[in-house]
Amino acid sequence: MTVPVPDPSSVVRTTCPYCGVGCGVLATPDGQGGAGIAGDPEHPANFGRLCSKGSALGETLSLENRLLHPMLDGARVSWEAALGSVAGGLRRTAEQHGPESIAFYLSGQLLTEDYYVANKLAKGFLGTPHVDTNSRLCMSSAVAAHRRAFGSDTVPGCYEDLDEADVIVLVGSNTAWCHPILFRRMVDARAKRGTTLVVIDPRRTQTGEEADLFLGLKPGTDTALFSGLLVHLAESGALDQRFIAEHTAGFEAALDRARAIAPSLAATALATGLDEAEIGRFFDLFAKTPRVVTAFSQGANQSAQGTDKGNAIINCHLATGRIGQAGAGPFSLTGQPNAMGGREVGGLANMLAAHMHFAPEEVDRVRRFWAAPRIITGEGMKAVALFEAIERGKIKALWVMGTNPLVSMPRADAIKASLRKLDLYVVSEVMADSDTARAAGRRTVLLPALGWGEKNGTVTNSERRISRQRAFLKPPGEARPDWAILSDVARRLGHGQNFAYLSAAAIFREHAALSAFENNGTRDFDIGALSDISDGAYAANRPVQWPLPKRGGAGQKGRARLFADGRFYTFDERARFVAVQPPALAQDTSTAYPMVLNTGRVRDHWHTMTRTGKSQRLSAHRAVPFCEIHPDDAGPLGIRDGALCEVASEHGTAELEAMVTEGVRPGSLFMPMHWSDATASQARVGAVVRGVPDPVSGQPELKATPARVRPVAYRSRGFLLTRAPHAAPAGWWWARATILGGSALQFATQDGSREIALLMRGAFQGLELAEYADHARGRYRGAVYEAGRLVACLSLAPAEDKPDWEAAKALFAQAEPEAPERRALLSGRAAAAAAGPTICACHGVGLEVIAGVIAAGAGSVEAVGAACKAGTNCGSCIPEIRKLLPETLARSAA
Repeated sequence: MTVPVPDPSSVVRTTCPYCGVGCGVLATPDGQGGAGIAGDPEHPANFGRLCSKGSALGETLSLENRLLHPMLDGARVSWEAALGSVAGGLRRTAEQHGPESIAFYLSGQLLTEDYYVANKLAKGFLGTPHVDTNSRLCMSSAVAAHRRAFGSDTVPGCYEDLDEADVIVLVGSNTAWCHPILFRRMVDARAKRGTTLVVIDPRRTQTGEEADLFLGLKPGTDTALFSGLLVHLAESGALDQRFIAEHTAGFEAALDRARAIAPSLAATALATGLDEAEIGRFFDLFAKTPRVVTAFSQGANQSAQGTDKGNAIINCHLATGRIGQAGAGPFSLTGQPNAMGGREVGGLANMLAAHMHFAPEEVDRVRRFWAAPRIITGEGMKAVALFEAIERGKIKALWVMGTNPLVSMPRADAIKASLRKLDLYVVSEVMADSDTARAAGRRTVLLPALGWGEKNGTVTNSERRISRQRAFLKPPGEARPDWAILSDVARRLGHGQNFAYLSAAAIFREHAALSAFENNGTRDFDIGALSDISDGAYAANRPVQWPLPKRGGAGQKGRARLFADGRFYTFDERARFVAVQPPALAQDTSTAYPMVLNTGRVRDHWHTMTRTGKSQRLSAHRAVPFCEIHPDDAGPLGIRDGALCEVASEHGTAELEAMVTEGVRPGSLFMPMHWSDATASQARVGAVVRGVPDPVSGQPELKATPARVRPVAYRSRGFLLTRAPHAAPAGWWWARATILGGSALQFATQDGSREIALLMRGAFQGLELAEYADHARGRYRGAVYEAGRLVACLSLAPAEDKPDWEAAKALFAQAEPEAPERRALLSGRAAAAAAGPTICACHGVGLEVIAGVIAAGAGSVEAVGAACKAGTNCGSCIPEIRKLLPETLARSAA
């Protein structure tokens, strides 16, 4: 069979839709709705590398479960009817309850152009300040820390600093899994220049396992650690006194507060739960190494004291003058692909547009530029308060765009119930079956939006680099760009001349012009050099960093680093030290919830799995929702590794598979954020977390919810593999995953083998059913065939002996198994060796394959990669490979 060679002219340069790294992607459409995916070697964020998620983008482009047509109260309608309902509903709501009864909840996965139009419509013409975004949940504390310290939301450095640093400190960042391409740069720097990696995290993540120094501090004590560091810098003569005197303010007050929090090494150790020697090593590394980058992410931001954590870190860099210099500076690692772009256009409730806020002169400037007589004059409600206002009946109309708050927001069950109070509920979505799209208010309008690969625009990554997302697929069904939907609604509301956009390029030009409008260098965000960009130049535009002011000329490249000159965006151009508050992690005062629940991401999934859940490769590594628990806690509670447990808080419960590990501290739990009601029976993290907001940023606490855990007893465990997704019966615990050739449920039930046998016979009537049953031992296996084709198989065993599904998955992929494979399905034994659970998702390499090459003599990560490619792409599987090395070699030696 000859494989056609793609025409190079059909290759489209675009940008990955996942994390804030902003990797360049080469997409080659196949003409059938799919595309080949490769990394763009010319993109400065990744130089051709892609992580497991990026590598599998081609597997996520199918139209299953897509929202393809406008829907009104569950019925398909025309665009005319849908947009009329939206515009009419917004008009009625504003007339009856005032414009402040309308709210928008946006997403860091919108393109900048979509974001810009949404903010302009809401804040400039509808007159509502209540526009916030899911970026509130990931980086708003970093924004607030930047503004307090620098007078602007400015990331000082760039990715090249990671290549040039001698010490990289990662705070609350599982970079190896959440920003794998950046982590490869860090590991490369260690190999090339001996860079030391320090990881600070209550949980020993995969990043922590790769660290040269791991500091597993108590939850919520980051400010104590960095306060102790500031004291050490002062007492060891490591301060840059000239920089402090000439370019900063507030140092003495910040140092006095730091001394009150952590006056000594011993006090720091007591506050953080760390060993004095470990702390001393970290402090000395920081003090004696000029080139230090401190990168912080969700683990620091998602806290009721997230802003103080960011400022405690920035204080240490200001105190040593290590900011804006090659290989030195604080660095916020953004979670979403366009969280930075959303900040640029004012997507947060406490921002206006173009990094302006609500000083009277700034409001007037934007009013005049937009010609917006109803422009808002003050901040709106941030995400937590916004959804609480829906519960109280203060918000009557809500428009959600590109996000799934019923999974990701704290107190998600209460939010779900409150949506019934809305007079108008609008959801612009790609997926028809997201939890948020399926929720129903009194008047629900679903609007089909374009997804990645179908839409055109720009995104901005963590280093202020603007890149193009380009379309390479035809719009499916009746899906439309978000900016076009918003503009049509604006026209129906009488604002047509202000929203007469014909393209994303036209919106970008306006966005760039606003950034330069009356900007004489006192505002950090300025891309005025692009305000006259032609449609053709916009289509071909290469990645560029801001600021990019017009006065510098259109041919300039932007600035990689800021603040090296010691000039900041405050009124006196001095940076501000911030006197942070002592750590005060809220604990449950009763014995009802004695543990602390932490939340986060897994390696191969993104947000609520609406995209990554379509890939069998990405579903293979962590196929079920899980809860990490320390052995010291699991033992007394009677919780076994792999058994099911219930995690509960005062707000809700979840049932997950227990993962007993020393990676979490005693007294702590960890639960991933990705599973929704569409992919599991009861695993939404948002239903459990408390979400106390940071008083400065409004970002909710998602890392430390008082919780309890207990074992949950089910009679049986099993799996069901089917060609199309199969609904689980009521009463089952279940988790859905995509597999090669179909869909799979892992499940638990109180039913025994006899009841499951009856269920299989009823569910697949008229088809050939081959069965094995041992009812005395509670075991059952069944395989269903249609004209020789395997269409379903199920295996059931007592809960304590959960059947392994790897061999069955391999056989299921064959579609029409031969007689030996048919017998293997019923016997529960593989007819041939299976690859085992996936370890390397980029190359689809399983555990048994890696174990085999290690047993055959591969004694290092590099040797394993040479033998089977595992670990040679993004490297996020390297920590797991490294853990396998001594274990397998020891087994072979025995």
